[in-house]
Amino acid sequence: MKNLSCVALMVLLACATGSARAAPIKIVAAENFYGSVAQQIGGSSVEVVSVLSNPDQDPHLFETSPAVLRRLQEAQIVIYNGADYDPWMPKLLAATPKPRRAVIVAAELMHKQAGDNPHLWYDPPTMPAVARALAAALETADPHHASDYRQRLASFLTSLEPIEEKIEMLRKKYAGIAVTASEPVFGYMAAALGLRMHNESFQLSVMNNTEPSARDVAGFETDLKTHRVRVMFYNKQAFDKIVQQLVEIARASKIPVVGVTETVPSGMTFQQWIQSELADTEKALAGPNS
Repeated sequence: MKNLSCVALMVLLACATGSARAAPIKIVAAENFYGSVAQQIGGSSVEVVSVLSNPDQDPHLFETSPAVLRRLQEAQIVIYNGADYDPWMPKLLAATPKPRRAVIVAAELMHKQAGDNPHLWYDPPTMPAVARALAAALETADPHHASDYRQRLASFLTSLEPIEEKIEMLRKKYAGIAVTASEPVFGYMAAALGLRMHNESFQLSVMNNTEPSARDVAGFETDLKTHRVRVMFYNKQAFDKIVQQLVEIARASKIPVVGVTETVPSGMTFQQWIQSELADTEKALAGPNS
């Protein structure tokens, strides 16, 4: 009996050793919308840390920390936006060299550069491109689970179809409608919906942290007061006095206001976030009394 017990114990130990999981692949995403995609494609085989994840923080005011440096030193895959949206990331990568670390830059995938609208996650083709690049990087880092990554990539792309359908539906219904915004955060999505964007000069000033001209401010106010635009979008994470005044004018003029963010709200996936903002946009376009 003792011999049998020893044999059984050895078998159990061998099984436990054989089934032990390899250490998860460490991924650092500069922004949590990329982190959301990384977690969905990597599953339990990855450990994802998103640097920018606070929906109440202005991403443009981010300051790095020793904790971020440590995460990057350990990371096997890094994802960031590029196009000068997160200019601190290339500097931190240079300061934390790591052999064979894969780096995915959304702007490079989308052929964008500094000076272009950097809010690429609102451009419908961006996330599929990032997801494919990420799946390829995971397959290279962990070929044993390649089929799992391919399956999760396919599931992720399928999960985007309702968003694509909603965009197409809204485009057919509202293309050509004039709208405005405090800055170009939602610009790519507005373009995908076929909306005509007003006050782009004002938006660029706010995005670049410069004072909008008196002429641009007056033009924006006139658009709201005379109902030349149907909806106003604004960035809920960068809300200064001028923008606050414009939001108040919009509401007083019965112009629907849609607040958008630059990070995924807590507890939501990327898909849920975009679907929520499209729902808000649809309601606003339908009119203030809808």
